Parts: sequence; structure tokens; C-alpha cells
Amino acid sequence: MSTVRQRLRAARDARELCDAKALAADFAAIAAKRKGDGQTRHNEVVARVKEALASGRATARKWLEEDAAGMLCAQRLSGLMDAVLRALFAHATEDLYPRQNPSSGERLCVAAVGGYGRGAMAPGSDVDLLFLLPYKQTAWGESVVEAMLYVLWDAGLKVGHATRSVDECVRLSRADMTIRTAVLEARYLCGDEEIFAEKMRRFDAEVVEGTGAEFAAAKLAERDDRLGKSGASRYLVEPNVKEGKGGLRDLNTLFWIAKYVYRVHDVEELVGIGLFSAAELKLFHKCEDFLWAVRCHLHFITGRPEDRLSFDLQREIAIALGYTEHPGLRDVERFMKHYFLVAKDVGDLTAILCYALEEREAKPKARLDRFLTRLKPRRKPKALGDFIVEHERLNVADDQAFARDPVNLIRFFQLADAHGLALHPAAVRLVTRSLKLIDGELRDDAEANRLFLEILTSRRSPEVTLRRMNEAGVLGRFIPDFGKIVAMMQFNMYHHYTVDEHLLRSIGILSEIERGEAGDQHPLANELIAVVRDRVVLHVALFLHDIAKGRPEDHSVAGARIARRLCPRLGLSAAQTETVAWLIEQHLTMSIVAQSRDLSDRRTIADFAKIVQSPERLKLLLILTICDIKAVGPGVWNGWKGQLLRTLYWETDNALTGGREIGDRKSQVEEARRELRAALPDWTDEAFEAYAQRHYPPYWLRVEPQRAVAHARFLKEACVDGCKLATEVKTDAFRGVTELTVLAPDHPRLLSIIAGACAAGGANIMDAHIHTTTDGFALDSIFIGRAFPQDEDELRRARRIAESVERALTGDIWLFDIVEQKVKGHKGRPRAFQVTPEVNVTNAWSDRHTVIEAVGLDRPGLLYELTTAISKLNLNIVSAHVATFGERAVDVFYVTDLTGAKVSSTARQNTIRRHMTAALEAGDRDRHKAKERA
Repeated sequence: MSTVRQRLRAARDARELCDAKALAADFAAIAAKRKGDGQTRHNEVVARVKEALASGRATARKWLEEDAAGMLCAQRLSGLMDAVLRALFAHATEDLYPRQNPSSGERLCVAAVGGYGRGAMAPGSDVDLLFLLPYKQTAWGESVVEAMLYVLWDAGLKVGHATRSVDECVRLSRADMTIRTAVLEARYLCGDEEIFAEKMRRFDAEVVEGTGAEFAAAKLAERDDRLGKSGASRYLVEPNVKEGKGGLRDLNTLFWIAKYVYRVHDVEELVGIGLFSAAELKLFHKCEDFLWAVRCHLHFITGRPEDRLSFDLQREIAIALGYTEHPGLRDVERFMKHYFLVAKDVGDLTAILCYALEEREAKPKARLDRFLTRLKPRRKPKALGDFIVEHERLNVADDQAFARDPVNLIRFFQLADAHGLALHPAAVRLVTRSLKLIDGELRDDAEANRLFLEILTSRRSPEVTLRRMNEAGVLGRFIPDFGKIVAMMQFNMYHHYTVDEHLLRSIGILSEIERGEAGDQHPLANELIAVVRDRVVLHVALFLHDIAKGRPEDHSVAGARIARRLCPRLGLSAAQTETVAWLIEQHLTMSIVAQSRDLSDRRTIADFAKIVQSPERLKLLLILTICDIKAVGPGVWNGWKGQLLRTLYWETDNALTGGREIGDRKSQVEEARRELRAALPDWTDEAFEAYAQRHYPPYWLRVEPQRAVAHARFLKEACVDGCKLATEVKTDAFRGVTELTVLAPDHPRLLSIIAGACAAGGANIMDAHIHTTTDGFALDSIFIGRAFPQDEDELRRARRIAESVERALTGDIWLFDIVEQKVKGHKGRPRAFQVTPEVNVTNAWSDRHTVIEAVGLDRPGLLYELTTAISKLNLNIVSAHVATFGERAVDVFYVTDLTGAKVSSTARQNTIRRHMTAALEAGDRDRHKAKERA
């Protein structure tokens, strides 16, 4: 549908939503009926406005659900508001304040500005108005403006308004870019048309003329600031439809600049002036229509001006827009993939505009694009085969560069990386128009694959170059399996970016490690990268590790299969191919083992060593795991995960290289005791021997030397004071945790009580080590996530939690009620995600303990409920390992029965599964009840 036809239809539909003349007649009837009773009259007018808006919006929503026409819906809603305002203006000027002998100053024009000025509104949009005067304000004009505004305010509308003369509009527009933009978008609604015409004439002549470069630069700088606040990536999984990158505001900015610089009044004119091709104009309309459909649905569903596409709304929007499930992709994931593709298209349109402005020299060239560099004095372009270098940007020598040799579509990016050049917008535009040249023949071309592998393994900036290729559409065409995951989101709280963005960021982090940066976060990886024998396999494996996401089967297995097919094409040897495939197949293993297994249990290390098999693979897997975790999103990587991975690495490396015999438990215990004795020179031999006898052999095998020293001094001090209950807190800024040490008489519910006290204090337990002494005490080390960056603040919080633990253990507080109160508000909210509860009870993961793995939807108090269930089953918890992956909690408990033996009875194992599943499902029942109430 053409823009003109669409506007005519929108105007016709708007009249059906609300007829301005009929509404004005209603107001006149109310005014005649309620003469002398101003308050009642006002209330009835407000009620009639509310009724008209509610009825019109309900019909507009019904039409949107039927035709899914987003832009048409926005125009209908704008027309609805136009009708209400015109009726109100007639009411104010004819029923309330009629002019008998109007002076030249008693003239008033009402104009729509801002988004409303463009003739498009969402259900919850602000109503931005400009009351335009010929000269200064008069008593009559003030009365009319107030009468209209009070009705709009009392009807519940958010109104942005200004009352200005034509002179003031011109003067303020010169000084303030925001006001200038609002006036640029002004649209006549009602009142004196001559005033509006004069304002626009003077605005064009006195403000716009000669200031195109200034306006364009200011708007693009404003866009950068906005995106810096809302999230610079267009691939954030909870995007802002209005303000986010690739959202409606970007389209608005694009048209503001075009309208100001080229003096056009309709987007259709951009084709005539050569800014857009017909296909690009069609793309503009397609993006605009989709984004408006999403935004209108958001407002309709939430009943408020909500522009963030949050997880709890995404599926509802997907259903409203008619998306369905496909194998491997849920309806919501298909919808969000479409959203991100549209956001990318908006970025492409913005780049086209920037290039056109550069050619026109409407703005400083250094601001055209974040990839462009400041121009130097003009010199003869340098030739690079079919390309030339102009002002440090790579351009094509002629428009046939890619048609003449399709390999140039890859060479273009390789040369840019090799020479550190920015890309010329004209060349990038030609690339996007030449994508059809990337066919099976080019994909199999040895030179093209060699160039691509050089880009992927570059020591300069492979992330930047690969992202350029992805933005231009080349990457997905050259590697079709990559094309399938472009703009694909994963509907969970763990991943912050789309799959393709995650893969590109992981390559960037690998480059960061190779450059020796951020060594304070992952020192071992920075050390190992220098001795890795084959960096190529690491780059290729990272690039492909999630490439099979969105398929019905396990993406690790499917990804390994893709690697075995693709790596030979890229020129990798059979051995390299097998290593890449192995890394992809096992890319989650190290993270899972480190975060959810007892690393002091020799069976854990032995089993992991069997998987890894060689020190070289162990190095590669460690580096890949770190890059993968860090690329998930901000805040996902922390020092605690780093420490767990380092511990797993060193223990496994030791097992693989034969540095220590795993089965030699007795010598290891003796070595640990000697090491502790040497660290306590101020102790007598008798005191040390008495202390050492308090610990069973497993303690010496599990506790690292530094912590063993801290435990010894802590227990000695407690004994001097005669305490049977003591706590100690310490911070660890590097690992991002706070350690809470508890000494208390041993009993099965001890960890449950500690977990409850931590939950009541809002602390997130990340790990728990439970040690039982020979004299009947428990020495528990609880690691909780830090809440404050400063140690003083964190220690105060930790001491409060420790005090709660002590009071709970002495019975001074009733923990159950406190935890229930803490999580009560959480239980009352429906959740966007579902995690099917799973409980695994196995004796295969440890030689000495039964291991319970509980997987479910994370929620406050979950660990408390699980440990309570375990204590009621008369099981001793030896260690607990808590991992959360977004909304998914994976809690692993190493337990024994009360005699210290494994749980071998099948019947009892089934009982454990049943009780633990019930604890996990308790949160699901609360969530379903909340959803039903909602």
C-alpha cells in the first residue's frame, strides 16, 4: 500500500473511531445543559473524552489484531487524538469562550509536535502540543489553552505542551536543538492556519537555511548518547523498541536529518532525490510497520507506555503477531529473530543516509560512522588490486569489482583488516547489492576460504572485521550455517545477546587474551595462550561453538558435525578438524564440572581427565570456556568462576601429567598436615597434634593450605573462648565472594539453617563445604556472592548475615517465617520462564558420596527448601555446589546417610527424587497460581 493510500485509509478509519464534529456536538450539548455549573460540565466533558478514547482504542486494537498493520494502527490512534483535540478546541472557542469582536491578537493555532506531529501514536504515547500565538499571550488565549489542557489532564493523558509566539518559536529553535526538532515535526491541527504557515515559513528561512550540517551532526551525536544509555548493541535480548539501537527512534532520526537537510516532507520523496532506491524505501516502510506493530501491542497488553520488550512480554507479543513454533525454535524465538533482523535493516538504512550526507558534505566526515576515521588532506588514492584507499578507507576501484571476481567479496574485508582500514560506505553498499554472487562455487573456492581463515585468525581485530562481514550479509552467505543463527535469540535470562553476536564477542575476547589484556581476570588463560601449539583450532572452534543453536538436537553434537564438514573446506588438516569438533562437542563440559562438582573429590578429576585425555586439549578447553562465559554478557564472568576453572585445570593437569598419584590418599594427608604445621610456627607440637586429630582424612584432601591455616586459627580462638558456636567472615575481592565460616555442633539441618539465614539476608550462596570434626562439630565454609564493591560495606553485610545464622542456630529467631516473608513478594509474580524440574541421584560421580543434582527454576529461598528436604531425609550434606544459568538453577549436593555410607537402596533413591522434585515444584505451583491471578 502506498503512503498516500495508507494515509487516506488511516484518516477514514480514524473518522470511524471518533468523528470530531459529532464529539464537538456532544460537548456543546453538555455545555448547554450545564450552564452555570462549571465543575459538573467539566466532569461530563472529561468522561465523554475518556469514553471516546477507550472506545476508539479498543477498536484500533481489534483492527491491529486482524491486519497486523503497525503503522496504520499508529496513524489511526493519531487520527483519534486529532478528533478529540479538534472537538475540544471547538468546545473551548465556541461553547466556553466565544469571541464577539476578536482583536488581531486573539488568534490561536494548535499544532501537534514530536512523535504526535508525525501523525503516528502508540496507545500510551505522550500528547505533544504547541499552542501558537501571533504575538503575546492574551486572556482569551490563556483561557482556551487552560480549558483544553485541564480536560486532557483529567482524562489521564500525559501532555507535553508549550505556548509560544512565532517569534519565540524561531528564537528558541535557533538556540535549542530539541525545540528545533519538535518544530520541524510540527503538524497543523486546528485554529488559525495563517499563524502556522507563517511559523513554518520563518522556520525554514531563519533556522533551517544553511544549518543542515550542524543539525545532522547534532542528531547523530544525540543518537550516540542515547544508545550509550540504552545499550549500544542492537542485539540485547530485551531491547527497547523506541529508544534502542535499530528501534523507532533511529528511524525517526534518519527521517529528521533527511527532512532537514534535503527539505523533503514525505519519506517517499527520498527516492526522487536519490537518497534511497525503491527497494530501500520499501525496506524503510517494512521496518517502520513492524516496529510500530510491536510497540502498539506492547502498550495495549501492558496498559501503559511500556517500550522495553522484556522477557515476560515477548511470548505474548509473538502470539499476538501470529508467530508459531518450528522445530528447534519456539514462537518467541522466531519473533525475536525477526525483530533483530529488522533492527539490522534499520542500521543499514542509517548507514546509507550517512554516506549520502557525506557525499553532500552536509556533516563532518569524521562523524559519519563509528567505523570511519577523520579525513586527511586529499591525495591520490592508493591502489590495492581491484580496490583503492581513499582517506584511510577501502573502496572499490569501480562498480564491477565484485562481479569481475566474486572472491573480492572476501578479499575486501581481508585487505581492510590487514591494512587497518575503515570501509568506504559506497563499497559496503555495493557489497550488500552483490550478495547473490556468493554461491556454492565461491564457498568452495580455495583462495576465498584461505582469505576467510586469515580474517578469522587475524592477530589484529578479527571481531571488528567479522562483525562488518555480518552486518553486510557476507558472513551468513559465505558460511550458511552461520546465516541460520544470525539474529537468533535464546529465550532465557542467561544469554544477553543473540547467538551470532555472542560468537563474535567470544572471538573478540580471545583476541584480548592473545594481546595479554585483562590478565587480572584470567591470569592462567593469558599465560597458557602463549604456549598453545595451534591457535587456529581455537579461533575456529570459538567461531563455531554455538553454530548449531536452534536445532532440535543437542547443539554441541550437531555443531561438532558441522565442524567436521566445514573445517576441511577452510583448509584445516584432519587432526585440526578433529580437535575443533572435540572442542565444540565438549565446550560446556569444563564450565559445568567446575561450577557443579566437588573439585576436591578425586573421582571428579579422574572422570574429567578421561574426557580431556591430553594437556594440550585441556589448555584449549580452558581458554575456550573462559571466552564463552565472558561473551555471554556483562557480569556473567566473575573471579569465583575463574578460580573454579583454574582449580579444575591444575588438578586435571596434575592427573594427566602424573605429577601426583591420585590413589595415594595417605601420603597426601600427611603432606597436607606437614604443610599446615610449617605454617603455624607459633604452635606447640602438642597443640598442633591435638588440633590435627580433630579432622578426618577427607578434610586434609579437600581444604587448600591457606584456608586450612585460617581454620586452625579460627578454631583455636573459639576453643580459648570456650565457644560451641562461632562465626567468621572474610572478603575475597579477586574471586568476587565473601566467605562465611561457621563452627557449630553437627546435625543434619545445619546447612539448611545456614541457607535459610542467608536467604533471609538476601545473600546468594555460591558454594558450601561442610567438614565434620571427630569431636562432633561441623566446620562449614559458605561462599556467598558479593553485594558491595567496598570491603567495609561488604563486611558489615556479612556480619549481619553471620549474626542471623547464630541467632537461628540458637533458636532466637524462627527462620521459616522470615524466609517465607522474604520470598512472599517473589511468589506473587508470574514468571516468563519455565524450567522442568529434574532430580538425578547417582553413585557414579563420587567414590565416597551419593550425588544429588537438582535442576529447576531459580527463585529466592530455593537452596533453603532443598537443603530442608535433604535434612528431613536424614542425609548428611558433605558439600553443596550452587550454579545458576539465568533462570535455571543447578544445585548439586554430595551426601551420605547417617552412617557415612552411600545411599545404595533403589527405593531410598526414589524417595530422595520424589521429595526433591516436590521442593522444586513448590515454586512452580506458586508461579502458576500467580499467573492465574494475573
